[in-house]
Amino acid sequence: MRTILLVCHANTARSVMAQALLERLLGQRDALAGIRIRSGGIAPYARDGMLPSLDARLVLREAGIELGEEDLASTDLKRHRHLLAEAQLIVTMTAQQKRMVEDFVEARGRPVLTLRELAGEEGDIADPATQGEESFRACRDEISRCLERSVDRLLLTLST
Repeated sequence: MRTILLVCHANTARSVMAQALLERLLGQRDALAGIRIRSGGIAPYARDGMLPSLDARLVLREAGIELGEEDLASTDLKRHRHLLAEAQLIVTMTAQQKRMVEDFVEARGRPVLTLRELAGEEGDIADPATQGEESFRACRDEISRCLERSVDRLLLTLST
């Protein structure tokens, strides 16, 4: 089983949306076999068991993805470092998160890229927290665009 680990600060919005969108994208390409997609938070305030943001769930629903409160609970990667070691590819939402992940010995030897780097771009996926549904929609759309642009590279990285 090849594992992709998607990382943001708290694992309640960006990485949750990225996980749901990537699962759908790979499913549409019949490319999910043998691939596990996980997500986690790396910030000091990340905790296990937090519910996905209501705004994230609402904008995912608008995109045809139903994500209930029980479908995904946050994971604190500082407490579950084995998830870093198990991943064949680690994708962060920001350069800061990339540096934080790279500081963990468990991530050494693993490709760690920001989502924009994976898509051949520069910059961060901004945190929509506390900014309302429009910011979450824009974030969802940006994550989706980057995933669609990078899916071939992502699959190639997993196959090596």
